[in-house]
Amino acid sequence: MRALCWEGVGKLAVRDVPDPKIRAEGDLIVRVRASSVCGSDLHLINGYLPAMREGDILGHEFMGEVVEVGPGVRQHRVGDRVVVGSVVACGGCWYCRTEQYSLCDNSNPQPVFTEKLWGHSPAGILGYSHAAGGYAGSHAEYIRVPFGDVGAFGVPEGVPDDSVVFASDAMPTGWMAADFCGLTGGEVVAVWGAGGVGQMAARSAQLLGAERVIMIDRFPDRLATAAERVGVETINYAETDVLEALRELTGGRGPDACIEAVGMESHDVGPTYAYDRVKQSARLQTDRPTSVRQAIMACRKGGTVSIVGVYAGLIDKFPLGAAMNKALVLRMGQMHAQRYIPMLLDRLAAGEIDPGYLATHPIPLEQGARGYELFEKKQDGCLRSVLHP
Repeated sequence: MRALCWEGVGKLAVRDVPDPKIRAEGDLIVRVRASSVCGSDLHLINGYLPAMREGDILGHEFMGEVVEVGPGVRQHRVGDRVVVGSVVACGGCWYCRTEQYSLCDNSNPQPVFTEKLWGHSPAGILGYSHAAGGYAGSHAEYIRVPFGDVGAFGVPEGVPDDSVVFASDAMPTGWMAADFCGLTGGEVVAVWGAGGVGQMAARSAQLLGAERVIMIDRFPDRLATAAERVGVETINYAETDVLEALRELTGGRGPDACIEAVGMESHDVGPTYAYDRVKQSARLQTDRPTSVRQAIMACRKGGTVSIVGVYAGLIDKFPLGAAMNKALVLRMGQMHAQRYIPMLLDRLAAGEIDPGYLATHPIPLEQGARGYELFEKKQDGCLRSVLHP
C-alpha cells in the first residue's frame, strides 16, 4: 500500500509499505477514507519529539471503512463506516474503567522512553512515534486499529467523511479542553490558538454554558473564520497586548477560564519569544511555553487553565508563583477520546457542532507532503489538509 512516511527532520515522502495485518483478536483493519493533518504532527516532523524512525507512517486523525476484523471483535463488521480515536486504550485497566483512556496502562508496548521522561507511561497513540507505542499511522491506504471494540465508533448516516474525521481528535480534544474548565454557565473563556482544536474548544465552551469566548491568534483569516463560524470575539496578538486586551474585555477581572490549544511550538512577538527560540534550538528547553505563560497570567484569581496543546518535556520561566498565589486550577492532558466521541457523534448528527469547515484543503494522499506544507505555513487559508487515499 501507499503511505506518507517520516524520512528525517523536515522530510516527508509517500512510499510503498507492507499492508497491515491482524495481530491480535481485537484488531480491526480499516481502509482509510479521510485522514487529517494535525498541529501535533508538526512536532514529530520538526524533530521536537525524538522517537521517530525513518519510514514511520504519520497520521492519527482519521475515519474509514472496516475491511477485516479479528476473531474477538464484537461491535464491528466488515463494511462499517467508523471513526477512530487517536488514543489507543485497552478498555479493561483501572484507567480505562475510570474513563481516563489516555492514561491506559496496557496500550503502549514501548513504555521505557516515557517512563524515564515522565515517571509513568501513558497510553499509546496511533502514528505518534515510538514513544507512543510505535503504531503505524493513518496517512495510508489501510491501518491496523488495536482494541477495535474500544476505539472505533460507527459513523451516523448522512454525516460526510470530511466532517466526521474531526471526531477522531480535534472535536474530543476541544471538548475535553472546555470540560476541564468546569463551566456552569455565564463564564468568559479565552482560547489560545485558532486552529482546529482551538475552534472546537470554543464551540464546546459555548455548548457547556460559556457566555463569551475570546480567541487569541495572529492569523487574520483564522480569526475571521472563528468569528464567523463560531461567533467568538478575537484578539490578534501581533497587533495587541494580549494581557491588556483581556483585562479590558473583562472589566479588569480576567477570563474565568483559559484554554491553551497551541503546544510546544507556540509563537509570539518580542524578546521573550526570541529567548524561547534560542533555548529550544539549543535543547536547553524542549518546549516553547509562550501561550501557557500568557494563559496563567491572564486568568482571573481562582480560575482554571486548561492545557491541551502537546508538550513533551521541560520549559523555562514557568510562572508558578502566579498560578499558586492566584489559586488557579491547572488541568491538562491528552484527550480521553473514548469518553467523548459517542456523545460528540450524536451532537454532530444533530447539527450542534459542524466541523466540516475545517477541511479547507482535501487532497490526495500522494500529495501529503504538500498538504503538510500548506498547513504548517498557513498558506492559501489552510485550516486543515485532509488526505484521501
